[in-house]
Amino acid sequence: MNTLRNYIHQLDKDGALIRVREAISVNHEIAGVLKRLEPSAVLFENVVGFPYPVAGNLFCTKASFAAYFGFPVAEIIPNLIRAIDHPLPCEVAPSAPCQEVVDTSPDLDSFPILYHCERDGGRYITSGVVIARHPRYGQNLDFHRMMQISKTEMAVRVVSSRHFDAFLKEQGELEVAVCIGVSPNVLAAAATSVALGVDEMEIANALQAVRLVQAKTVNLLVPAEAEFILEGKVYLNRLHAEGPFVDLTETYDVIRQQPVFVLQAVTHRKDAIWHALLPGGLEHKLLMGMPREPTIFRKVNEVVRCLDVYINPGGCSWLHAIVQIDKQAEDDGKKAIEAAFAGHRSCKHVFVVDKDIDIYDPLAVEWAMATRFQGDRDLVVKEREAGSSLDPSADADTYLTTRVGFDLTKPLKTAGKDFDKAAFPQVDIHRFLP
Repeated sequence: MNTLRNYIHQLDKDGALIRVREAISVNHEIAGVLKRLEPSAVLFENVVGFPYPVAGNLFCTKASFAAYFGFPVAEIIPNLIRAIDHPLPCEVAPSAPCQEVVDTSPDLDSFPILYHCERDGGRYITSGVVIARHPRYGQNLDFHRMMQISKTEMAVRVVSSRHFDAFLKEQGELEVAVCIGVSPNVLAAAATSVALGVDEMEIANALQAVRLVQAKTVNLLVPAEAEFILEGKVYLNRLHAEGPFVDLTETYDVIRQQPVFVLQAVTHRKDAIWHALLPGGLEHKLLMGMPREPTIFRKVNEVVRCLDVYINPGGCSWLHAIVQIDKQAEDDGKKAIEAAFAGHRSCKHVFVVDKDIDIYDPLAVEWAMATRFQGDRDLVVKEREAGSSLDPSADADTYLTTRVGFDLTKPLKTAGKDFDKAAFPQVDIHRFLP
């Protein structure tokens, strides 16, 4: 079975993994090295004060994500859509690698939880996939950053209106399992937005087989191949200050009073690897933005021929979307803009391009704007409405924002003008250069 550690070993075998053997601290140093070495995958083998190696920058690009599964980048969105449409129940195993070690008197100080940036409120778990259960709707997967506040407690950033928030408000407290070091199908599934009652783990299983095992002290099924599982409870009315912390936009988020997670057990592999997800880094951006691309693709494809979608890092992998269409009618570009906003409500700017524009090349997209866009004709400015809480330029209290769409497609009737980039002759360069 393919696992995160198998992927790390394959990266090493392929010469695509940087091994850091020098002693390094969890306080700022690991985060600094990860940022400096993006997008290269890194394994820190000698983490001061901890027996566990730390890995990061594992999935910084769509290419690295696709390579794990063995399909091309162009197949990411179709595969995610198929998995969302056809989730598969997971096999439940009697025992699992993630429970080779069971500690029912855990101490968070025993684990290499990173202190990322100077102004952070504390040490943060950022890569944890949080599993919770509702008596009617079943299990739910989500990401929640968690700031350590004691040896057994963490403040949990709970975003309002998400399923976890609804579960917690209804029940007052939730048993949870925080899963660290899981495979990318689980990471991507946890970041998807699906209907209440859909188990994201079954989406992950449809991408690639996932075995589950019963957790030791909470009534939850957890991924058997995970590196670490932190078991405990989150309490709605037990609050603690959380933050500051660097968010997806690479700016500091505000301090909030947030629910507290109380740790009661940790299980892990004997030779466990800690997955560090750099806040605001390329891996964070990929795992946040990419799972929203299928929802945009679906909506756009309902009204025009959609070819591809890219929620790009330049737009914080959240606030911008580049949509590639096969234009058939003059208003297809504007239709695609409206549909893209419907597919991702947090999006602020949408750029629609023709099929000849490489959406992964920012210079190509800018070229399309320079040569095919007229502001008085092709700009769509929408009425102010609630946008993303991650956008520092949005209204601080209401998150009101102005959404703008850019139709960068060429007109179907060109009036004698040429909108295509000229092709230069193809030559065998080896004939002319040594």
